[in-house]
Amino acid sequence: MREPSRSPRWRTLLAVATALVCTAGGVTGIPSAAAAADPVTTLAASAGCGKAPTLTSGARTIQSGGRTRNFILRVPDGYDSNRQYRLIFGFHWNGGTANDVDSGGTSGYPWSYYGLRALSGNSAIFVAPQGLNNGWANSGGADLVFVDDMIRQIEAGLCVDTTQRFAGGFSYGGGMSYALACARPTVFRAVAVYAGGQLSGCSGGTEPIAYIGLHGLRDPVLNISQGRSLRDRFVRNNGCTPQNPPEPAQGSLTHTVTTYSGCRAGYPVVWAAYDAGHTPGPVDGSAGDFEPGERSWTRPVVWNFFAQFQTGGPDPQPTTFRLRSESAGRCLDVNGASSASGSPMIVWDCHSNANQQFSQNGQELRVLGKCLDVPGNTAGTRVQISDCTASAGQRWNLNGNGTISNAQNGLCLDVSGAGTANGTAVVVWSCHTAANQRWSRA
Repeated sequence: MREPSRSPRWRTLLAVATALVCTAGGVTGIPSAAAAADPVTTLAASAGCGKAPTLTSGARTIQSGGRTRNFILRVPDGYDSNRQYRLIFGFHWNGGTANDVDSGGTSGYPWSYYGLRALSGNSAIFVAPQGLNNGWANSGGADLVFVDDMIRQIEAGLCVDTTQRFAGGFSYGGGMSYALACARPTVFRAVAVYAGGQLSGCSGGTEPIAYIGLHGLRDPVLNISQGRSLRDRFVRNNGCTPQNPPEPAQGSLTHTVTTYSGCRAGYPVVWAAYDAGHTPGPVDGSAGDFEPGERSWTRPVVWNFFAQFQTGGPDPQPTTFRLRSESAGRCLDVNGASSASGSPMIVWDCHSNANQQFSQNGQELRVLGKCLDVPGNTAGTRVQISDCTASAGQRWNLNGNGTISNAQNGLCLDVSGAGTANGTAVVVWSCHTAANQRWSRA
């Protein structure tokens, strides 16, 4: 699948929308954003807060997964190191580039980052990553790791509100945003998927995240049924009341925005259907798919969806959790509650002590101030804790089937010999999804 060149006739900005607008046939339901220029106040400051910035706007490179990767960074005008900013990623489409997203194409600044930059009022840091071969295949999770690495670098050098990370993208970029919703639901606050499909995988995909999907009724590249399927995963995850939301009639050249009811507090799902084809910037009343982006209603709809969230996150999932083995009925435990590097992992009766309390930082699983680590690539290697180094042996994928696989070797967290007794060793082993490799949060 390759999409047509995205060089639509984006014209000069006439007015910056500051409130949600839905035209004929539209259903409103997204809370209006607070004034974008208001400072963000939060306790979730990144390491770069209060320090002289080490990053500036422009094209940048980073080493990720043994490769040189590229992205474009936009630091707000008048950047203040004591102000904690939103962090917004914009992913390009198949055959597109980071520069297309950053520049806004022929529309320029008004359509930069799908029009969000112009509406942000300098309240956000924007990132346009470049996909390998101008796409987001995410082979072996490489693009997820790329995002982790960018976040780590950006937040070390700039002041970010770590509870206010967002991602959005069109088509293949929508697929990548969806992959982040599946695999990084505790890292990102919300995602926007414009005319997307499941193109970049869905590792995990069992936890809630705020989600807005936008899709054209007449999309000839990725049928709207694919967008509905992506949406429905998070309708389920977020505990929303299932429904068939209204959509405009074909030929109406209008759009309809529906906010689902019954969703868990802080985890809304919004669906925006429009009578157009494969485009992130439909314009009501126009039959074309390449209208000037600054005229599109998607800009204020997505901006208001992102900007409704306040610092501190939703009615939260626990910041720490235990991991219970399905087969043993016992919890992953640091043997002897030792915080020394090299301390081995076992299963033990579940309790509330710190040596069973894990937190997630990207793909890292942390306990007692250390990272869950596997010091080799051989099946049967004991799992341990070690100082956090961001190495591949400390990166874990929490999969939708309940397994936890290691990014370095692809082996799964396993209760050795399917044992059930207190003190049974935890190792990595070839993934087979039996009960001694399935874990749940407890």
